[in-house]
Formats: sequence, structure tokens, C-alpha cells
Amino acid sequence: MTAIARDLAPARPRPGARQRVAAWVDRWALPTYTVAAVAYLLMPIAVMIAFSFNEQVGKFNYQWHAFSIAAWLNPFGRPGMESAIITSLQIAFLSTLVATALGTLIAVSLTRYQFPGRSATNLFIFLPMATPEIVMGASLLTLFVNTAQAPFDEIIPKGLLFPLGFNTILIAHIMFNISYVVVTVKARMAGFDRRLEEAAMDLGANEWTTFWRVTFPLIFPGILAAALLAFSLSIDDFVVTNFTSGLTNTFPIWVWGSIRNSLPVQINVVGTMIFGTAVLLVLGSTLLQRRGH
Repeated sequence: MTAIARDLAPARPRPGARQRVAAWVDRWALPTYTVAAVAYLLMPIAVMIAFSFNEQVGKFNYQWHAFSIAAWLNPFGRPGMESAIITSLQIAFLSTLVATALGTLIAVSLTRYQFPGRSATNLFIFLPMATPEIVMGASLLTLFVNTAQAPFDEIIPKGLLFPLGFNTILIAHIMFNISYVVVTVKARMAGFDRRLEEAAMDLGANEWTTFWRVTFPLIFPGILAAALLAFSLSIDDFVVTNFTSGLTNTFPIWVWGSIRNSLPVQINVVGTMIFGTAVLLVLGSTLLQRRGH
């Protein structure tokens, strides 16, 4: 009976061209758009990686000549390049350490506690992120130059004055990194279950033990993500650093000064190293988060 009923059932109408197009769009439009967007974003990085293996002829690494690993065998072979990279790494590490510690404490206090000025603090945290970098850099330059000059000598002890250089870059990077750390850690704290802390304290743990044994491990993925973001922003920054560096060279400033006369292939090599390290750190952070779940 089932086979007879199937034979006697009316045939399903064949979908028209418009329906077939609509079905294709529903199935493939978003994946196609995603692949195209990712390819567009990765295209400059792919060119950078490819040209790090280029045999450079002349001063500029603009045209492909031949495959070569000579630059990889001597990645810091340009005058001043190694010291600029070391300075960038030192500033990035120190600014990340300080900004992550301060930003985490600020995020916890803004999420957990009510205090006078809390709304204003939330607003001020976002200001460095919303301010154009060139305006911030010019303002910091004005601040540091004025602080290092005369009427402030009578107010501020001489040892606390910071001439433009390593210290002023570090202060500037800590300042704008704190905002990103606060926002990232606050997003992690938003879904935190306070009952876990209450249960730990009911079992005899004090506030310090509860924080390090319960709170910190649960919000650590957010802290790690904030630290990675702060490190990448610091090592990549040019505009604010250019205003506050004085005679100190970081890697972005060295690249800017170098490309006016030449474009050495070592720039692509170091850029590829930084990109590869960032990818490995992100993969490690993702694996830690999955293992934590």
C-alpha cells in the first residue's frame, strides 16, 4: 500500500530559478563572504612572509627576484636594528606587566564594588581608547616637556623628572594599555558566578586565598587575553611613541626612519617572526582556555 500511495502521490513541483538562487545564497553567501574577508585581511601578511624570502637587489625590497634565505640567516644585520628591537621588547614587556596588573585590579573594583565616582571612572577608562593617537601623542609630549622644565623644578624633585626617552615611552604605553586591559577583563568578569567565592569562604578561606584559589584561575583566560592584546599594541605602536621617544629608537620608529632611504628585507623577516610568535601565543591561550573548560 505504501508503494502504491507513493506512485499515486502528485509529483513535487521543481523549484524555480529564483528559489534555487535564494537557496544557494542561504547556504553559501556567509561562508563565501567570510573566506573573502579573511583572505583580504591576510593578503598583506602573506606578501610580507613571501618577501622575507626574497633575494634583495638594490636598496628596496619591492620586486621579487629569487628565493633566498640569506635574510633569515642574518635577520638583524642592519645598523641599529637589533638595539631597536630589544628596546621595543623591553618596553612591551614592562608596559604589559604594569598595565595588566593595574587594569585587572581596576576591572575587579569596577565590577564588584559601588563607590563614589564609579561612573566617572568608567568614562575616563574609555577616553584613551576614543582619543585619536596623534592628539594623545601631542598631549603627552606637551606634558613631558613642560614637566621637565622650569617652574616645575621647584615643585617636583629633580630625580622624578623624565626627559624624553625610554621612561616616557614606557609611561605612555602603560597609560593607553590600561584601558584595553580593563575592558577585556571586565568582559570576563561579567559572567563570573560570585557564589563560587561565597562557597570557598564558607569553607574557611579568607579573601586572599579565595582570590588566588578561586577567582584568579577563573578569570585568568581574560587576563591572559588582555596581556597579549597590551603586548601587541605596545610593540606595534608608532604614533604615540614617535611623540614621546626623543632620541630612543623602537622597532616601528627604526622602520619609519629606514624606509625613507631603503627597505631592507630584514624588516619582512622580523615582521614574520613577530606575526608567528603572536599566532603561537594565541593558539596557546586558546588551548589553555579549552583545557580549563
